[in-house]
Amino acid sequence: MSFDATGLVLVGLIFMWAGFVRTGLGFGGAALGLPLMLLLGGSPVYWLPIIGIHLLFFSSLTLFKSIKKVDWKYLNHSLLWIIPPTLIGVGGLLSLPDTVVVIFIYSITIFYAITWIFDQKITSHKPWVDKLLLILGGYVAGTSLTGAPLIVAVYMRYVTKEYLRNTLFVLWFILVSIKMAAFVVMDVMIDWQFSLALIPVAAIGHVIGIRAHRQIIENDQVFKKWVGSALLLISSFGLLKVVLS
Repeated sequence: MSFDATGLVLVGLIFMWAGFVRTGLGFGGAALGLPLMLLLGGSPVYWLPIIGIHLLFFSSLTLFKSIKKVDWKYLNHSLLWIIPPTLIGVGGLLSLPDTVVVIFIYSITIFYAITWIFDQKITSHKPWVDKLLLILGGYVAGTSLTGAPLIVAVYMRYVTKEYLRNTLFVLWFILVSIKMAAFVVMDVMIDWQFSLALIPVAAIGHVIGIRAHRQIIENDQVFKKWVGSALLLISSFGLLKVVLS
């Protein structure tokens, strides 16, 4: 894809935002960034490898100093339920028409936005619901890398706050590695140069997110309500645009 000067500025701002959310919340960089990217053009298969490269790069940096603060026991247990549907989701991403995948992405984002606006948390109190959320989250992650809120709802029950963000980063690293390997095997065009060029921009949001992490967590409800409102407007517009085109 090619962008004019205005388009490049918008792409830069979106990736800065995604970097900020990724470290500020510990998840959601793709979920809150991908709908904005799709409005600028391109298909999910174009943007997802770029997002994947950033996730691998920044999660590695974050974990370099804090790899000991990872709940490996629960991570290994949850992967049994997450990886199989993730592989199915990747297959769907590569085989389904772009329009279907885009509608799916906007629809799941609208669902997240509504839960955030009305402070309706995705929660689980039963083991079978945990497994269902992990399976659904794995499938959504495989299709669009936006399954984080479903998976986080379960992880918050079993992983302590001190270990949660780092454990999630390891999980994202594993899932994105699977996805990137599938892209390479299926000979998907990956815009490596553009992705690498955007890393310094995303790094700005990454650093700001690290510094603002505590404040965001302490004001989690207010943050999500504002972000949810914006996402609802953007994703509704994007969904309408796809359906009517």
